[in-house]
This record gives sequence, C-alpha cells and structure tokens, in this order.
Amino acid sequence: MCRLFGLSAAPHRTKATFWLLEAPDSLTAQSHRDPDGAGLGFYDHGEAHTHKAPIAAYEDRCFAHEAKEECSATFIAHVRYASTGGLERRNTHPFKQDNRLFAHNGVVEGLDRLEAELGPDRRLVKGDTDSERVFALITREIRANGGDVSAAIVSAARWIADELPLYALNLILISDTQMWALRYPETHELYVLERRGGLLCHEGTGGRIRVESADLADRQCVVVASERMDDDPGWRLMEPGELLHADRRSAVHRNIVLPDPPRHQMTLRDLRPEAAASQHGA
Repeated sequence: MCRLFGLSAAPHRTKATFWLLEAPDSLTAQSHRDPDGAGLGFYDHGEAHTHKAPIAAYEDRCFAHEAKEECSATFIAHVRYASTGGLERRNTHPFKQDNRLFAHNGVVEGLDRLEAELGPDRRLVKGDTDSERVFALITREIRANGGDVSAAIVSAARWIADELPLYALNLILISDTQMWALRYPETHELYVLERRGGLLCHEGTGGRIRVESADLADRQCVVVASERMDDDPGWRLMEPGELLHADRRSAVHRNIVLPDPPRHQMTLRDLRPEAAASQHGA
C-alpha cells in the first residue's frame, strides 16, 4: 500500500529529517515495503519543488540528501506501490499543479469518465495515474471556488464518490503555508499528530533503540501519515470522511465532509490484480 506523509510547521520553516529518515517507521523504512517510487515536495521562497524517482526511497541518495537539507514550512512525501501507470518519474508522487503539491493513496476507477469530466483541464495531467487526474479535478474546482481549497476538495471528492467506482481516496495537498488531508472512506487509515514542541524522541523495546532529533523542538507542527511513525501517544486516527486543514499558523480545522459511503464502493475482489496487490498491507 502506498504511504503518505505531510507536515506543516507554518509559519516557521523547518526540516523533516526525523520523519523522513530517522523515525522508527520513517518514510525510508516504509519504502522497503513499497519499492516502486519515492517523492518529496517542499517550498523554497514560495516556489514548489519536488524530488522524485521511480525507485525505492532507501535506494535514492538524492531523496536522503533532500530530506536532510531542505527547509520548508510544509512538506509532502510519498512512497509508491504502483497500481495505475508504469514505473516512470511522471507517475511518481507528489504532483505539482498551480504551485500546489499533492499525493494520494487508494484506487479510483472509471478514468475515461473522469477525463471526460475534466474536459480541457485534462492538459494538467502529464502521466497515467488516477491520482494525478484526481488532483486535476481538485485544481479545477479550486479555480472555480475562487481559491478555496477546502471547498474544492469537498466538491471534487463528492463528485468522485457519486460518479466513479472508488476503493479509497486518502489524500494530502499542500501549499507553501497550508496543508489539507482527506480520509475517505474507511478503507485505509490516515493518522494526524499535533505536536506542541519538545524533543522528538523514540525509545524502543527495553531501551535498546533510541532516536532523537532537535528539529521542531521549539515549535509546533502538524503531521499526517498513513501510519503512526513513532510511539508518541498523540497520534489520532482520522475519521472516515474527515477533511483536515492546517492553516497558515498550523491551527487545525477538521470537519466530516463526506458522511456517506461512496455510491460505487469497490472491494479488493473488484480491483484489477495489480491494483489489488498495491492495496494490501492497509
């Protein structure tokens, strides 16, 4: 199953080294289970940048370098187990549109129907994945809603839930100062951790393993991830249908925006074999 990661420390800039490389269940560790690609997105002077490659994060020296060195108010990262689209850079998350970055975990079918709905906005899509097409729909709705990202995510997700066969639609979207996350429906887990400062620290069984990081020690942050990445008791499982928004000061707003299940809910038995294989391990 693909893994998602998002972090907001806005309005402060920070590093995400602990979560990407050092935490007990860091993105690099997770990439041993999801070897089909890794990507990291961040902002420098307000401009979105990505590093991504169709290889596992643990094999990607550039991923490790970027994870150690880059400072940003927001980060997004993804490790991929391919279900739709070949092992190419253009199919590797995160995707960039209108200076926003996006990653998705799940399967959305009916892509011909989705492309018809996109119409001329199909030009936003460069690769083959369902994820990038979902992002294009959200981008279109952001423009239609005067830049309101929360309203756009709700509008796009409701259309998908009503019109397309859907297995899971967990997603993270960031701008240079804000972060949004949606868990829908209950198929896959998505966790959030609201930290109020203090040393990032993990001690393993019997104290044999200890990892510490000074990053974020003196400031708050919000972390969203597909699974708990350390033993902090503050991790909370998001509710099915919950939309989370970390604003420009990392204050968290959350609402249940999709209380009902998808009209065309898929199960593992409904998926293509390669798609079904990519969703195990939830």
